[in-house]
Amino acid sequence: MNYKGRQRRLQDTLSAHLLDALLVTHLPNIFYLCGFSGSAGVLVLTEAESVFFTDGRYTAQARAEVQGSQIAIARKGPSVAAAEWLGAHTRRGRRASPVRVGIEGEYLTVAARTRLSRMLPSNLRLREAPPLVERARMVKDAEELQRIREAVQLEARLFERALKVIRPGVRETEVAAEMEYAARRAGAEAMSFPTIIASGKRSSLPHGRASLAAIPRRGFVVCDFGVILAAYCSDMTRTVHVGRVSAAVRSAYQAVQEAQQAALEAVRAGVAVSEVDEAARKLLKNNGLAKYFTHSTGHGVGLEIHEAPRVAAGQSEILRPGMVITIEPGVYVPGKWGVRIEDMVAVTEQGCEVLTLTSKELITI
Repeated sequence: MNYKGRQRRLQDTLSAHLLDALLVTHLPNIFYLCGFSGSAGVLVLTEAESVFFTDGRYTAQARAEVQGSQIAIARKGPSVAAAEWLGAHTRRGRRASPVRVGIEGEYLTVAARTRLSRMLPSNLRLREAPPLVERARMVKDAEELQRIREAVQLEARLFERALKVIRPGVRETEVAAEMEYAARRAGAEAMSFPTIIASGKRSSLPHGRASLAAIPRRGFVVCDFGVILAAYCSDMTRTVHVGRVSAAVRSAYQAVQEAQQAALEAVRAGVAVSEVDEAARKLLKNNGLAKYFTHSTGHGVGLEIHEAPRVAAGQSEILRPGMVITIEPGVYVPGKWGVRIEDMVAVTEQGCEVLTLTSKELITI
């Protein structure tokens, strides 16, 4: 990863956003900018300098991982050390006007901001910075795309394992456990999120995490899962059916499949994310199912399972080559059943590369 290049591009934008320094505290953003994967650290960027602060637990790890930044091992804690460095840096510059320090307001608690303000000299002013790192993270480079592809390939093997376990009477947690064990054995660092195995009536819960409920003799089973591999997340959903499939249920599944395909066909560089969302909703509306589609059509994926952009109505973000998003329309009839189909795709100039290659035909067990 070109960490130094990422830092340099961000440093070059500070003055345009009326910032003299940026205090990066969100760990995924720190990893993106300098490669540190530990749980305690602060990165300070000015136009000319980059300093990473951590504590003594991470001395060896920081020296092994951090690139493009000076490393400072703090005795008082990374935030305190960063504040002291900013104060000293300001005094060295002998600047008369206030120094504008950007913070990540989305991730800094009120209490943490108050403590930070008290530690800084009076001539340093905290300002909530726009999501500069998050916007950079939206477009993946070639190495990031390859890591995501490998994570997607691993999760496909987990679905194959799920198909061998899903049977009437088996608890949802048993299916999830088999998948998660297989993920670890295959090299996954963790699951991207708590595995969703929702069967029968519980399939109507969009986020029905695996429970102690037994899979019924007949009904849908929604399987939504993903892995973290080499720091990058994956996400996919497939819905299978246990027992005989009625014509009405098959028709609903087909409508979701067609809605997902319509959204996939709408994806390409230059298109607003709201247009992709509308493509899925329009098809479900034509099938009388729009009121049962209760969430957005997708979201960005990368170092975090939910990243910008959000693929939803009212969102104006324009798709660009290299963005990785999910396409996951669903239909949920309360107390009865639910269906969701989800792929990850990489945006290209002409359309998209579908990364999730697992079949979407209805599988019956």
